[in-house]
Amino acid sequence: MVEVLKGIRVVEQGTFITGPCAAMLLADLGADVIKIESPEGGDPYRTFKDGHYSAHFQAYNHAKRSLCLDLKKAEDRTLFHGLVSSADVYIQNFRPGVAGRIGAGWDDLSAVNPKLVYCSISGFGPDGPYSRRPSYDSVTQALSGFLSVAIDPANPRLLGPALADAITGLYAALGILGALVERGRTGTGRLLEISMLEAMMHFAIEPFAGYFALGEVPTGMDRPRLAQAMILTCGDGKHVAVHMSSLEKFWDALVAGIGGQALTQDPCFATRLARIDHYPQLVAALNAIFATRPRAEWVARLSDTDLPFAPVNSIADTVADPQVEHLQMLVPVARRIEGASRLVRSPFAYGGARDDAVVAAPLLGQHSAGIRAALAENPGAWPG
Repeated sequence: MVEVLKGIRVVEQGTFITGPCAAMLLADLGADVIKIESPEGGDPYRTFKDGHYSAHFQAYNHAKRSLCLDLKKAEDRTLFHGLVSSADVYIQNFRPGVAGRIGAGWDDLSAVNPKLVYCSISGFGPDGPYSRRPSYDSVTQALSGFLSVAIDPANPRLLGPALADAITGLYAALGILGALVERGRTGTGRLLEISMLEAMMHFAIEPFAGYFALGEVPTGMDRPRLAQAMILTCGDGKHVAVHMSSLEKFWDALVAGIGGQALTQDPCFATRLARIDHYPQLVAALNAIFATRPRAEWVARLSDTDLPFAPVNSIADTVADPQVEHLQMLVPVARRIEGASRLVRSPFAYGGARDDAVVAAPLLGQHSAGIRAALAENPGAWPG
């Protein structure tokens, strides 16, 4: 592991994705993360599908240690405050008000550790008309406007990956890093508050800019139409994505690669603006051509051109992709007891060095005994 955050100590009290994702990203950069879990089942994401060590949990909790604490008990709360007193970062994604009730609010923990960077993640913000509502990924995608510009209005459906959750985690990690840099100058900690709604609205900043600049409400088809991006169905039912953007050379490359010179004779496709205006007709015409050959043939033919394109890979396809193999994106899971034997490594390369393994996510309370013993021996010191 490239440990650019070596020496940074993180206490995470997160569940599901947002908080755990933020802490995972810090762990990927070398921070030492202790995950606080309830002894009564721990993070609910552990049992998201089956068993008590779901693949979903493994994804967002690798390279952490698990400590079970019951903060309703005075002894465990004292131990928790002792742990926080030597931490650099604390992360939670409770609903507003919950942290304060268990002695884990900003006022509680900043009094224990004035240098603490405290990150509070919520669904809709710390206050306001929606602040007490439960929020999950699909809810935030919908409310933020993001979903409206990411789907085909003629065939609306939720997007598969938990984008709002993971993106909020990314923003939270970025905010934490900024606060750590500031602390390096000032010596004092900072309260960072971020909500899923705010993160997703900022992530969708381009359509908001378009709305305010042009006075038009963007739709899910605007970006593909303007970027001349499309998914085409090949003769074997598999798909290819192409993206011709604003450069005429990409259209020329597509025409040459598919032998589509006849398309250039149609006035509807003669210029980029004409192709934008006749986007549905262009997709239909290209689908008719792509239906004549299997995807492997189209990939081979288009590989000899300068066209931005890719097969729409399944996860299994991506695992076997030559570029993915070249980048060694899939690495062994170190210290594995059960679960996945390989995971996707961190995407960062520092000085050409990349991670060559991912440390396994912890079993529930796996490190409790060691951490408790270390804190008993030296209260207030970070358990190494």
